[in-house]
Amino acid sequence: MIWVMDALLTALADPARWRLVKLLAERPRSVGVLAQLAGARQPQTTKHLQTLERAGVVISRRTGQRRVYALEAGPLRELAAALNQLADSADQGGGSREAFDRHRISLDAERLAAETAGWADGRSFQFLRSLTAQPAVVWRYLTETDLLARWWAPDDLRVSELVFEARPGGRVVLEYRDAEDVDGSDLVAGRSEGVVTDARPGEHLAYRNSPVLPDGSTAFTAHLEFDLQLTEAGTDLAVHFRVTDSTVDSADFIAGIELGFGQSLDKLAATLAAASNDITPRSTK
Repeated sequence: MIWVMDALLTALADPARWRLVKLLAERPRSVGVLAQLAGARQPQTTKHLQTLERAGVVISRRTGQRRVYALEAGPLRELAAALNQLADSADQGGGSREAFDRHRISLDAERLAAETAGWADGRSFQFLRSLTAQPAVVWRYLTETDLLARWWAPDDLRVSELVFEARPGGRVVLEYRDAEDVDGSDLVAGRSEGVVTDARPGEHLAYRNSPVLPDGSTAFTAHLEFDLQLTEAGTDLAVHFRVTDSTVDSADFIAGIELGFGQSLDKLAATLAAASNDITPRSTK
Protein backbone atom coordinates (compact mmCIF):
# COMPACT_ATOMS: atom_id res chain seq x y z
CA MET A 1 0.00 0.00 0.00
CA ILE A 2 2.84 2.37 0.84
CA TRP A 3 4.58 1.91 -2.51
CA VAL A 4 1.27 2.47 -4.33
CA MET A 5 0.78 5.75 -2.47
CA ASP A 6 4.38 6.75 -3.17
CA ALA A 7 3.88 6.11 -6.90
CA LEU A 8 0.66 8.12 -6.86
CA LEU A 9 2.27 11.09 -5.12
CA THR A 10 5.25 10.99 -7.48
CA ALA A 11 2.95 10.95 -10.50
CA LEU A 12 0.87 13.86 -9.26
CA ALA A 13 3.85 15.96 -8.14
CA ASP A 14 4.77 17.02 -11.68
CA PRO A 15 2.93 20.24 -12.73
CA ALA A 16 2.47 19.00 -16.30
CA ARG A 17 0.89 15.75 -15.14
CA TRP A 18 -1.29 17.59 -12.65
CA ARG A 19 -2.56 19.76 -15.54
CA LEU A 20 -3.52 16.58 -17.43
CA VAL A 21 -5.32 15.21 -14.37
CA LYS A 22 -7.39 18.39 -14.11
CA LEU A 23 -8.28 18.21 -17.82
CA LEU A 24 -9.31 14.56 -17.50
CA ALA A 25 -11.43 15.37 -14.45
CA GLU A 26 -13.69 17.33 -16.84
CA ARG A 27 -14.14 14.43 -19.29
CA PRO A 28 -12.18 11.70 -21.13
CA ARG A 29 -9.93 13.07 -23.86
CA SER A 30 -7.55 11.83 -26.52
CA VAL A 31 -3.78 12.27 -26.38
CA GLY A 32 -3.82 14.80 -29.22
CA VAL A 33 -6.50 16.96 -27.62
CA LEU A 34 -4.80 16.80 -24.23
CA ALA A 35 -1.51 17.92 -25.80
CA GLN A 36 -3.26 20.88 -27.47
CA LEU A 37 -5.07 21.96 -24.30
CA ALA A 38 -1.95 21.58 -22.17
CA GLY A 39 0.22 23.44 -24.67
CA ALA A 40 2.70 20.56 -24.90
CA ARG A 41 4.09 18.28 -27.56
CA GLN A 42 2.27 14.99 -28.09
CA PRO A 43 5.25 12.68 -27.32
CA GLN A 44 5.77 14.43 -23.96
CA THR A 45 2.07 14.23 -23.22
CA THR A 46 2.06 10.51 -24.01
CA LYS A 47 4.93 9.88 -21.58
CA HIS A 48 3.15 11.81 -18.83
CA LEU A 49 -0.07 9.87 -19.41
CA GLN A 50 1.81 6.57 -19.30
CA THR A 51 3.29 7.56 -15.93
CA LEU A 52 -0.17 8.44 -14.62
CA GLU A 53 -1.54 5.14 -15.92
CA ARG A 54 1.19 3.12 -14.19
CA ALA A 55 0.28 4.91 -10.96
CA GLY A 56 -3.37 3.96 -11.44
CA VAL A 57 -4.60 7.53 -11.82
CA VAL A 58 -5.85 7.15 -15.39
CA ILE A 59 -7.00 4.37 -17.69
CA SER A 60 -6.97 4.33 -21.49
CA ARG A 61 -8.40 2.50 -24.47
CA ARG A 62 -7.71 2.66 -28.18
CA THR A 63 -10.52 3.87 -30.40
CA GLY A 64 -9.58 3.60 -34.06
CA GLN A 65 -6.34 5.53 -34.50
CA ARG A 66 -6.74 7.43 -31.24
CA ARG A 67 -6.00 6.54 -27.64
CA VAL A 68 -8.46 8.07 -25.20
CA TYR A 69 -7.70 8.55 -21.51
CA ALA A 70 -10.07 8.86 -18.54
CA LEU A 71 -9.48 9.70 -14.91
CA GLU A 72 -9.76 7.03 -12.21
CA ALA A 73 -11.38 8.66 -9.16
CA GLY A 74 -10.71 5.81 -6.71
CA PRO A 75 -6.98 6.40 -6.14
CA LEU A 76 -7.58 10.14 -5.70
CA ARG A 77 -10.21 9.43 -3.04
CA GLU A 78 -7.81 7.05 -1.27
CA LEU A 79 -5.13 9.74 -1.33
CA ALA A 80 -7.59 12.32 -0.01
CA ALA A 81 -8.59 9.96 2.82
CA ALA A 82 -4.94 9.36 3.73
CA LEU A 83 -4.22 13.10 3.76
CA ASN A 84 -7.30 13.76 5.90
CA GLN A 85 -6.15 11.10 8.35
CA LEU A 86 -2.73 12.74 8.62
CA ALA A 87 -4.35 16.14 9.18
CA ASP A 88 -6.64 14.69 11.87
CA SER A 89 -3.64 13.15 13.65
CA ALA A 90 -1.78 16.47 13.59
CA ASP A 91 -4.81 18.30 15.01
CA GLN A 92 -5.46 15.74 17.72
CA GLY A 93 -6.07 17.49 21.02
CA GLY A 94 -3.47 17.04 23.73
CA GLY A 95 -0.87 15.69 21.34
CA SER A 96 2.66 16.77 20.52
CA ARG A 97 1.43 19.32 17.95
CA GLU A 98 -0.63 21.09 20.61
CA ALA A 99 2.45 21.25 22.86
CA PHE A 100 4.46 22.56 19.89
CA ASP A 101 1.96 25.37 19.33
CA ARG A 102 1.84 26.27 23.03
CA HIS A 103 5.61 26.47 23.12
CA ARG A 104 5.68 28.66 20.01
CA ILE A 105 3.34 31.19 21.65
CA SER A 106 5.47 31.25 24.78
CA LEU A 107 8.64 31.51 22.71
CA ASP A 108 7.42 34.54 20.81
CA ALA A 109 6.45 36.32 24.03
CA GLU A 110 9.75 35.60 25.82
CA ARG A 111 11.88 36.67 22.87
CA LEU A 112 10.08 40.02 22.84
CA ALA A 113 10.66 40.42 26.58
CA ALA A 114 14.37 39.50 26.54
CA GLU A 115 15.85 42.93 25.87
CA THR A 116 18.57 43.23 28.54
CA ALA A 117 20.49 41.00 30.93
CA GLY A 118 18.51 40.13 34.02
CA TRP A 119 15.19 40.47 32.21
CA ALA A 120 13.75 37.27 33.76
CA ASP A 121 15.43 37.39 37.18
CA GLY A 122 13.00 36.53 39.94
CA ARG A 123 10.66 34.65 37.59
CA SER A 124 9.35 31.59 39.44
CA PHE A 125 7.30 28.51 38.65
CA GLN A 126 5.43 26.24 41.03
CA PHE A 127 4.69 22.57 40.36
CA LEU A 128 2.77 20.08 42.46
CA ARG A 129 2.35 16.37 41.79
CA SER A 130 0.63 13.75 43.92
CA LEU A 131 2.70 10.59 43.51
CA THR A 132 1.74 6.99 44.21
CA ALA A 133 4.94 6.11 46.02
CA GLN A 134 6.43 6.62 49.47
CA PRO A 135 8.87 9.53 49.99
CA ALA A 136 11.83 7.15 50.19
CA VAL A 137 11.01 5.77 46.74
CA VAL A 138 10.38 9.22 45.27
CA TRP A 139 13.75 10.33 46.67
CA ARG A 140 15.49 7.59 44.75
CA TYR A 141 13.85 8.76 41.52
CA LEU A 142 15.00 12.30 42.23
CA THR A 143 18.62 11.41 42.96
CA GLU A 144 19.70 8.05 41.47
CA THR A 145 20.90 8.44 37.90
CA ASP A 146 19.46 5.19 36.52
CA LEU A 147 16.01 6.18 37.84
CA LEU A 148 16.38 9.88 37.02
CA ALA A 149 17.08 8.99 33.40
CA ARG A 150 13.61 7.44 33.11
CA TRP A 151 11.82 10.76 33.46
CA TRP A 152 14.17 13.77 33.60
CA ALA A 153 13.56 15.08 30.07
CA PRO A 154 10.52 16.54 28.31
CA ASP A 155 8.39 14.47 25.95
CA ASP A 156 10.08 13.30 22.73
CA LEU A 157 13.56 13.67 24.31
CA ARG A 158 15.88 11.21 26.01
CA VAL A 159 18.63 11.64 28.58
CA SER A 160 22.02 11.07 26.91
CA GLU A 161 24.35 12.08 29.78
CA LEU A 162 23.55 12.36 33.47
CA VAL A 163 25.48 13.06 36.65
CA PHE A 164 23.72 13.63 39.96
CA GLU A 165 25.70 13.57 43.20
CA ALA A 166 23.04 13.79 45.91
CA ARG A 167 25.05 15.66 48.54
CA PRO A 168 25.74 19.34 49.20
CA GLY A 169 28.39 20.42 46.71
CA GLY A 170 27.69 17.43 44.45
CA ARG A 171 27.76 17.87 40.66
CA VAL A 172 24.67 17.97 38.46
CA VAL A 173 24.96 17.39 34.70
CA LEU A 174 22.03 16.78 32.38
CA GLU A 175 22.24 16.36 28.62
CA TYR A 176 19.40 15.25 26.40
CA ARG A 177 18.77 14.49 22.76
CA ASP A 178 15.84 13.74 20.52
CA ALA A 179 14.29 10.42 21.57
CA GLU A 180 14.62 9.11 18.00
CA ASP A 181 18.29 10.11 17.69
CA VAL A 182 19.54 6.67 18.73
CA ASP A 183 23.08 7.01 17.37
CA GLY A 184 23.75 10.56 18.64
CA SER A 185 24.28 12.01 15.15
CA ASP A 186 21.82 14.87 15.64
CA LEU A 187 22.66 18.02 17.59
CA VAL A 188 22.35 17.97 21.38
CA ALA A 189 18.88 19.27 22.28
CA GLY A 190 19.98 20.66 25.63
CA ARG A 191 22.67 20.53 28.29
CA SER A 192 22.85 21.99 31.79
CA GLU A 193 25.35 21.90 34.63
CA GLY A 194 24.99 22.72 38.29
CA VAL A 195 25.54 21.80 41.93
CA VAL A 196 23.46 20.34 44.77
CA THR A 197 22.93 22.80 47.64
CA ASP A 198 20.80 20.75 50.06
CA ALA A 199 19.95 17.06 50.35
CA ARG A 200 17.80 15.69 53.15
CA PRO A 201 16.75 12.19 52.04
CA GLY A 202 13.03 11.70 51.78
CA GLU A 203 12.31 15.33 52.74
CA HIS A 204 14.02 18.10 50.81
CA LEU A 205 16.30 18.44 47.80
CA ALA A 206 17.73 21.67 46.37
CA TYR A 207 20.16 22.38 43.58
CA ARG A 208 20.99 25.06 41.07
CA ASN A 209 21.39 24.26 37.42
CA SER A 210 22.31 26.34 34.35
CA PRO A 211 21.55 25.59 30.69
CA VAL A 212 24.71 25.85 28.60
CA LEU A 213 24.71 27.98 25.44
CA PRO A 214 26.60 26.87 22.30
CA ASP A 215 29.55 29.13 23.18
CA GLY A 216 29.89 27.48 26.61
CA SER A 217 28.39 30.34 28.61
CA THR A 218 25.28 29.92 30.74
CA ALA A 219 21.81 31.08 29.69
CA PHE A 220 20.49 31.56 33.23
CA THR A 221 20.63 29.90 36.64
CA ALA A 222 17.71 27.79 37.80
CA HIS A 223 17.26 27.31 41.54
CA LEU A 224 15.11 24.25 42.24
CA GLU A 225 13.69 23.05 45.54
CA PHE A 226 11.82 19.78 45.95
CA ASP A 227 9.75 19.18 49.09
CA LEU A 228 8.35 15.71 49.77
CA GLN A 229 5.32 15.26 52.03
CA LEU A 230 4.00 11.85 53.07
CA THR A 231 0.30 11.32 52.30
CA GLU A 232 -2.11 8.40 52.58
CA ALA A 233 -1.80 7.83 48.82
CA GLY A 234 1.98 8.21 48.69
CA THR A 235 3.79 11.54 48.39
CA ASP A 236 2.94 15.11 47.55
CA LEU A 237 5.87 16.60 45.65
CA ALA A 238 6.08 20.40 45.59
CA VAL A 239 8.67 21.97 43.29
CA HIS A 240 9.74 25.62 43.31
CA PHE A 241 11.69 26.74 40.22
CA ARG A 242 13.27 30.22 40.39
CA VAL A 243 15.31 32.07 37.74
CA THR A 244 18.37 34.29 38.27
CA ASP A 245 21.28 35.50 36.11
CA SER A 246 19.12 35.54 32.97
CA THR A 247 20.80 36.63 29.75
CA VAL A 248 19.21 37.88 26.55
CA ASP A 249 19.98 34.49 25.02
CA SER A 250 17.99 32.68 27.72
CA ALA A 251 14.58 33.44 26.17
CA ASP A 252 14.30 30.13 24.30
CA PHE A 253 15.11 28.17 27.45
CA ILE A 254 12.77 30.09 29.75
CA ALA A 255 9.95 29.79 27.25
CA GLY A 256 10.07 26.02 27.68
CA ILE A 257 10.24 25.78 31.49
CA GLU A 258 6.57 25.50 32.34
CA LEU A 259 5.74 23.07 29.55
CA GLY A 260 8.97 21.06 29.49
CA PHE A 261 9.51 20.67 33.23
CA GLY A 262 5.82 19.98 33.67
CA GLN A 263 6.06 17.18 31.11
CA SER A 264 9.05 15.74 32.97
CA LEU A 265 7.14 15.68 36.25
CA ASP A 266 4.19 14.04 34.51
CA LYS A 267 6.59 11.34 33.29
CA LEU A 268 7.85 10.94 36.85
CA ALA A 269 4.29 10.41 38.10
CA ALA A 270 3.56 7.89 35.34
CA THR A 271 6.85 6.07 35.88
CA LEU A 272 6.25 5.77 39.62
CA ALA A 273 2.71 4.54 39.07
CA ALA A 274 3.96 1.85 36.69
CA ALA A 275 6.82 0.82 38.98
CA SER A 276 4.94 0.97 42.30
CA ASN A 277 5.00 -2.81 42.67
CA ASP A 278 8.63 -3.21 41.60
CA ILE A 279 10.50 -0.79 43.85
CA THR A 280 10.95 -1.34 47.58
CA PRO A 281 11.83 1.65 49.74
CA ARG A 282 15.36 1.98 51.05
CA SER A 283 16.07 3.43 54.42
CA THR A 284 16.41 7.21 54.44
CA LYS A 285 18.54 7.13 57.57
